[in-house]
Amino acid sequence: MKFWEDILSLMEEFVFSESMWRIAGALAIIIFALLLRQVFVKFIVGMFRKLTTKTKSDIDDQLLEVLEKPARFAFIILGIYLAGQIINFSPNVQLFIEKISRSLILYTLFWAAYRATNTFSIFFKRLTEKTETKFDDMLASFLTNGLKGMIIIIGSITVTQVWFDEIAGILTGLGLGGLAFALAAKDTAANLFGSITIMIDRPFSIGDWIQTPHVEGTVEEMGFRSTRVRTFAQSLVTIPNSVMSNDPITNWSQMGKRRISYRLGVTYNTTSEQMRECVERLRKMLEGHPEVHKQTIFVYFESFGDNSLDIFLYFFTNTTNWQKFLEVQEDINLKIMDILKELGLSVAFPSRSIYIESMDKK
Repeated sequence: MKFWEDILSLMEEFVFSESMWRIAGALAIIIFALLLRQVFVKFIVGMFRKLTTKTKSDIDDQLLEVLEKPARFAFIILGIYLAGQIINFSPNVQLFIEKISRSLILYTLFWAAYRATNTFSIFFKRLTEKTETKFDDMLASFLTNGLKGMIIIIGSITVTQVWFDEIAGILTGLGLGGLAFALAAKDTAANLFGSITIMIDRPFSIGDWIQTPHVEGTVEEMGFRSTRVRTFAQSLVTIPNSVMSNDPITNWSQMGKRRISYRLGVTYNTTSEQMRECVERLRKMLEGHPEVHKQTIFVYFESFGDNSLDIFLYFFTNTTNWQKFLEVQEDINLKIMDILKELGLSVAFPSRSIYIESMDKK
């Protein structure tokens, strides 16, 4: 009996001790914080969602959506912080818990700011859609990505300051790590200045077809650090802006017209009268074509080639769209074939004539 009495006494002492009550209070606070979180989600967020649905713009709906998760996470942090205040930890442990709580609070704030940039990017995009120029599209992409980068950098430094008072002293004491950090910062600065150079010079805009020594395709996005180009094979190539700003860039989308140039070879049995009429009809056909630029049209009998009589054609199409350009080129080629058929001419192909001389029987 005495054994069981001792066990009951120890249990009563443990249950009714101050430490046990503090632990129970801490658990109760955490549970209460979780209940508040559910109330917040069900009532407060629901109330704001009803209000935002009544407005004409959907920006506020999207902003509420991106801020909901950080707000829900904030209740968990609050519960952990208050629970840590009730339990009597040692000063070192208490300081550690406070630093964790402060770090989580700062993380939640910068997380919310980072998610909010997506909403602002949609807002900027809608503003740029109202203008005809593509420069503001590129500027909006640059500002959005730059804002995200600044939030990450400032957030990282702020959280680090919670744990270390002097960041500069820590970086100085890192030795080779500090050197690596400096080199990384150098590359970041080079990409930043490359972005600024591209923004000032404006060699291309979002949606332009460009060609560089490294890539050819359509510009999809210009960010704070790099530019993304979608190639014709549908692969996405990311190029640092420090490289892009130093490369020669050919912007095919800036063409005012598109060139067609080749030599049409006809057979050597063509007479001079046929050649004159052929050249004249080809020239009139191009001059009357609605998709051919009227300013520069060259059609001339150029030379006596090795296998053909060469007619030189040099002109431009009004369209710069690749598919439309191919359609115009096909139509012109078919019209040329019709003219040659009407004149009884044939297109020459590479050939070689062999002459055999008769030899004396002696």
